[in-house]
Amino acid sequence: MTVGAPPRTLLRWTTLAPALGFAALLPSWGKNLAPPILLIEAIFLVGAVLAAVNHAEVIAHRVGEPFGSLILAVAVTVIEVGLIVTLMVSGKGDTSTLARDTVFAAVMITMNGIVGLSLLTAAAKYRLAVFNPEGAGSALGTVIALASLTLILPQFTTSHPGPIFASGQLAFAAVASLVLYAAFVVTQTVRHRDFFLPTPQTANMDDDGPHACQPTWHATVVSLILLPVSLVAVVGLAKVESPAIEAGVNWLGFPPSFVGVVLALVVLMPESIAAVRAAAQNRTQIALNLGYGSAMASIGLTIPTLTIASIWLPGPLRLGLEPTHITLLMTSAIVSVLTVVPGRAKTLHGALHLVLLATFIFLSIIP
Repeated sequence: MTVGAPPRTLLRWTTLAPALGFAALLPSWGKNLAPPILLIEAIFLVGAVLAAVNHAEVIAHRVGEPFGSLILAVAVTVIEVGLIVTLMVSGKGDTSTLARDTVFAAVMITMNGIVGLSLLTAAAKYRLAVFNPEGAGSALGTVIALASLTLILPQFTTSHPGPIFASGQLAFAAVASLVLYAAFVVTQTVRHRDFFLPTPQTANMDDDGPHACQPTWHATVVSLILLPVSLVAVVGLAKVESPAIEAGVNWLGFPPSFVGVVLALVVLMPESIAAVRAAAQNRTQIALNLGYGSAMASIGLTIPTLTIASIWLPGPLRLGLEPTHITLLMTSAIVSVLTVVPGRAKTLHGALHLVLLATFIFLSIIP
């Protein structure tokens, strides 16, 4: 049965998974759970992730690209912002770097993980991963500008001691982030929408795939309802699992900042799966839309929200990256530019990005 087929029963797994995940979340929120319960909720978490991917694909195919990729990126990022704020308000100990750690992890996972795995998948199957360099380049340029403005500059400003923006600087960074993000969205959806669509030589290569039949309105409405439910379940259950994740990180002797990496991996799982599926169908442009769009939304929506939330958030908001992370970000930016400019990538390009992601994760464990 195709992704868009109308549901014949309410007992389908794509309906049950988000409902059960959300139902399991309500009684467990804010409580210390026993290990067996945490294991069961981890299973619900995986089910909610897979359901979110399915519903996002239904919506994406119905509304068309690039709106579908934009919907998933924004939806996941909005929930991610809520998770960061919740953890900063309720978290124990120093949470001043939690936003920085989570946002930077999301940027590295999207720029190198999602993009690298997508390029490797498409190039391995079709010899070359082909995409539109004008669209991918515009997205990448916006990501680099946003990351530099919000994560690198605070390390070098002098109005406030430490890697922290002064109040006026933080407000400016928030407004600039919104302007850049809004300008890109207009470019992607109105002015130059064709730059973000699959290239003509790849657009129809897998017409027998799961997107061959356009979803019905009934299926689309059901997915519109269940996608936010799935995403809330994903992030809510990730929050419930976070004490166990934190305990596991401490037990392994990893730095506390690694919790942000784990949470970013969980939250970005739906986009990662959707991107790899698109790449496997020779729709590399859609995969890049998801990867760079997620990185962009992660910064462009998170920083303005945290700027407003910082009025009542406890403690300072440390956004400036350490020198090691700045080096990794700049290396990723250079490699990404060299990957995007030709408009086609080999398996080598995918391997380069995945090695950079592995380096980031390794250095997050052993700084």
